Amino acid sequence: MTETMNHGELGIIALKSCNKLGDMIDQHIVGMRGSGHSVQSYLIPIEQVRFSNGEGKVKLLDSVRGKDIYILADVGNYSETYRMFGFENKMGPDEHFQDIKRTLSAIGGKANRVTVIMPLLYASRQHKRKGRESLDCSMALNELQNMGVNAIITFDVHDPTIHNSIPNTSFENIYPTYTMIKKMIETEGLPAVRDNMTVISPDTGAMDRAIYYANVLGLDVGMFYKRRDFQRIVNGKNPIIQHEYIGGDLSGKNVLIVDDMIASGESIIDIINEIGKYKIGNTYVASTFTFFTEGVEKFDKLYEEGKLTRMFTTNLSYVPEEVKKRPWFVEVDLSKFIAKIVNTLSFDHSISSLLDATKRLQQLIKRYEAAGD
Repeated sequence: MTETMNHGELGIIALKSCNKLGDMIDQHIVGMRGSGHSVQSYLIPIEQVRFSNGEGKVKLLDSVRGKDIYILADVGNYSETYRMFGFENKMGPDEHFQDIKRTLSAIGGKANRVTVIMPLLYASRQHKRKGRESLDCSMALNELQNMGVNAIITFDVHDPTIHNSIPNTSFENIYPTYTMIKKMIETEGLPAVRDNMTVISPDTGAMDRAIYYANVLGLDVGMFYKRRDFQRIVNGKNPIIQHEYIGGDLSGKNVLIVDDMIASGESIIDIINEIGKYKIGNTYVASTFTFFTEGVEKFDKLYEEGKLTRMFTTNLSYVPEEVKKRPWFVEVDLSKFIAKIVNTLSFDHSISSLLDATKRLQQLIKRYEAAGD
């Protein structure tokens, strides 16, 4: 029986920043739909043009009329470049977000439904006011809502309460916990991940995430408290004076540090050096996004010193190929998971079962236990 697409035929627009992930998602959906669907690709070709003075435009090369459109964009992809006044410039988050708006403008209200998939939510670190400052994330979400976006899908938002800025628009904040833990078990084995392990939150903000990991795996949880110098601002933030550990004894234990994103890596590096005093076993890091804004040499050093065993991160945002080749780096592929979400939504079915990872994780662990891993 052929299922009905209530919102029109599926169409995927993958901006340059998300080309590779878009191709993978597209092929997964084609495979999921099988021989019953004759479509070989759901990708809609586009052109992203840059003029020599830096201005740009987006041109659709196929019709989107009456379709159910999903726009994919990685606002954290700093590998994309353009020429301006003869100089090579790297695209930043602002320019990627502008291209999302250009795409919406090109669609011009002709699509039946438009969903924007921004795995890394634009301006998510500027989510609240501390004095007279801009509210970039809230402003961006309101812009998308005003331009006719029906739904926004993102991952592991820095502050989930940002949804309150657009209460009338569907906003799905998805966590990659299931795929992350599955990859960890596949790579390290179930005993290494679950036995004699403590889950650590690098700060108070990531505590809920750490507690979830700990509950699912049946582990203890601890936390580091960041003492900051509120008299100074360095690179837009108050510098950390000291990390103080709150939790049980770590001596002889394996440690899993979980966070939503790693920027410079300063906090994670400090914590890894701090827990080294406890003569622990293996040290694992699980982070949804890794920017490495100041390079990876310090992580290389930690690995060489035996202080860092493995770092798990998703392919939701750009990471240079040379970094992926590091022995401590493990990429967690989310393309099939996103494909399942898009495929399910395009038939107007609920994705609740996909968003709740607890039951699936329990089943996953039981399978590995039965297999004797």
